[in-house]
Amino acid sequence: MTTQTKMIDFKGHIIFPEDITTHLKKTLQIKELCNNILYQKIIDKAAEERGLKLTSEEIQAEADRLRYEHRLVKASDTLAWLTDQLIVADDWEAGIRDTLLTKKLSEILFNKDVEKYFSENQLDYDQVLLYQIVVPHVQLAQEICYQIEEGELSFYEAAHIYDIDEKRRINCGYEGKFYRWNLKPDIAAVVFSTRPGDILGPLIIDQSSYILMVEEFIPAELTPARHQEILDKMFKEWLAAELNYLLNA
Repeated sequence: MTTQTKMIDFKGHIIFPEDITTHLKKTLQIKELCNNILYQKIIDKAAEERGLKLTSEEIQAEADRLRYEHRLVKASDTLAWLTDQLIVADDWEAGIRDTLLTKKLSEILFNKDVEKYFSENQLDYDQVLLYQIVVPHVQLAQEICYQIEEGELSFYEAAHIYDIDEKRRINCGYEGKFYRWNLKPDIAAVVFSTRPGDILGPLIIDQSSYILMVEEFIPAELTPARHQEILDKMFKEWLAAELNYLLNA
């Protein structure tokens, strides 16, 4: 990459800035790129206003972590990787700086509010392990429910035999782990008010017949992973609001 002309030499092929811009426009990526650039400007300004600084030790520690992640054992491995990414060490360090500054700013702004947010929205973070059988006709769903209630076959056997989806048939009806908000409100209300092992249905959803069974409810806990999830959510919402204000000021 030459800094005078700003062109990129990609393995002997010269790519100019206008080539990149044209490609981004044609592939409808230009807006996202512009948003991301403005997001970083907002972050830099907010960090500067709050006097946030990064130490060389923090940057070095993150660089070491990334080297380990990418298995860059030797300095020559790192240089080769940077070359393959079409960047130099200064570009990489600048990216690390942006990442760390974003993390530090988000913690300064919202870390103190995460516990309150979780408490106010705890129901949204309850989860359920859900099994389901989906068949095309309500008459078949009713017959399956009858057979299960009479003990003629188990829910898992019925799913393995009758479900329209091959993956669910193989997994005996297992659909996955869901938050309350992953489900339609009327379905969530039914699912989260039942008891594990109870059979729900038939329910008509999108012109198919469903039979549901909850295996387990997982009460919400403020784990470190969920703490970070909420922190990221609050920061992204703040960033979007700041961008909207900037663009409409």
